[in-house]
Amino acid sequence: MNSTALITMLLTQGIVIGFTAFFFYKVLTTPPRQEPDSFEENDDELVRKND
Repeated sequence: MNSTALITMLLTQGIVIGFTAFFFYKVLTTPPRQEPDSFEENDDELVRKND
């Protein structure tokens, strides 16, 4: 393998590993979003509707 191919391969692997590490870090450090209560609109209904 010549030096140009080796440099290209190492740069490509470095970029891919960098993106992977960055997004993995973002996934682990981003706080979860508050989800709305899915039954909030149905609090006053006593009987469940059959669909």
